[in-house]
Amino acid sequence: MGDLLGIIAAAAGVFTGTNIDDIIVLTVLFLSARASGKPRPWQIWVGQYAGIATLVAVSAIAALGLTVVPDQWVGLLGLLPFGLGVRGLLGAIRSRHDEQPTPTVASGILPVIGITVANGADNISVYTPVFRTVGVAAGLITVAVFAVGVAVWCLAASWLGSHRRVVDVVERYGHWIVPGVFMLIGAAIVIESGVLARLG
Repeated sequence: MGDLLGIIAAAAGVFTGTNIDDIIVLTVLFLSARASGKPRPWQIWVGQYAGIATLVAVSAIAALGLTVVPDQWVGLLGLLPFGLGVRGLLGAIRSRHDEQPTPTVASGILPVIGITVANGADNISVYTPVFRTVGVAAGLITVAVFAVGVAVWCLAASWLGSHRRVVDVVERYGHWIVPGVFMLIGAAIVIESGVLARLG
């Protein structure tokens, strides 16, 4: 019993530590959903689960000694949220004379999956040694804890994005705020990974 609780506590710590920034992304997505109707809340949930599942799968494969994406290049995935932010910003500029331009950056499941994977790409370097050192049973428990963690994160972000004042601000200025947040997230992923130095 003690071992089980230890595995659960360790998995919860790993998930929390590697996904703190995901709360921001999810909150922005839920705010966008409330202000513009896109993406739909169920698409955020499914996209988040699929994105985390992708990261876990890649980490599990890497734990077996197979490299899917070389570590030094995962930072390039930050170009995805940055590109979505740029697209949203260009859309906001084009529709700035509309009465209520929409703050949409991710309009469906695939963009949400892409953002989740890009934002969590650096998690692979943490998950891989975890899956390499624990057994199959502990690995399955860890995956189950991650699944519960995703639900908690989505519920928390949905609650954070449900405050009327915040939604009002996003409805008025979200067409500038939401793309800006995603551009910042993408730029931070690229810069923090050090991939720019490798390209030079």
